[in-house]
Amino acid sequence: MTAPPPGLLSVVGMLACPVCSAALTPDSGTLRCPAGHGFDIARQGHVNLLGHAAPRNADTAVMVAARQRFLDAGHYDPVSDTIAAGLRACRRIVDAGGGTGHHLARALDGAPEAVGLVVDVSVPAARRAARAHPRLGAVVADTWRSLPVRSGVADALLCVFAPRNAAEFARVLAPGGLLVVVTPNPGHLAEAREALGLIGIQDDKLAAVRRSLAGAFEPVATRRVHGLMKLTASEVGDLVAMGPNAFHAHAPANAALRVGLDVQVTTFRRPVPR
Repeated sequence: MTAPPPGLLSVVGMLACPVCSAALTPDSGTLRCPAGHGFDIARQGHVNLLGHAAPRNADTAVMVAARQRFLDAGHYDPVSDTIAAGLRACRRIVDAGGGTGHHLARALDGAPEAVGLVVDVSVPAARRAARAHPRLGAVVADTWRSLPVRSGVADALLCVFAPRNAAEFARVLAPGGLLVVVTPNPGHLAEAREALGLIGIQDDKLAAVRRSLAGAFEPVATRRVHGLMKLTASEVGDLVAMGPNAFHAHAPANAALRVGLDVQVTTFRRPVPR
């Protein structure tokens, strides 16, 4: 029997049963709703609320390990710091497609009264996220379909290089809640993409994000975060292995590179009804 870890206990009140949407509560090593639907708490501390096998494009254990190494090396710290700066007043934060929980953990460090929930379709990612911070819980679920989160319980939601589900984001955010979206600018990782033949970036990515959220959210602010990352050959390998490029053919990453970091951190707000 696995006792709920503190991070999961801190966010269990935010969770909803993926079968009937009722509230979940801890019960002898499981999370259970009043209708009797139960979900085991894994020994690593996460809970699988997906209800079926993970999709074939879910991040693998190898991809997640590469991402952990790359993020722990500090290359994306300017992104984490920018996210955290905008969330210091928040108390309940959901990270949709949050992977290892790295960015959310940094935000929780800057908001001592906040708790955080990572939702990711990858089991290996949820395992890591469950240990990322003492005030962070992690569940396995598919952001594309629905979030196992009660309506209106979050006052902030992160979406960092992850799928966006505008309807679900609006549902789980309280009126006036913040949505922070991180998207790559055209120059992001340009040197690595050119040298290794990696997947390209949509030229009007931010404009597409704004269109997809129009009606459900209003833009509040946007900030460009950019710089130069000096990567060793092994770090270039991790950069390739930690994302969608891992599923595609590309040139081998066997040399050090100077690679541009260039992303947009955009904050939206769920309108308050008048």
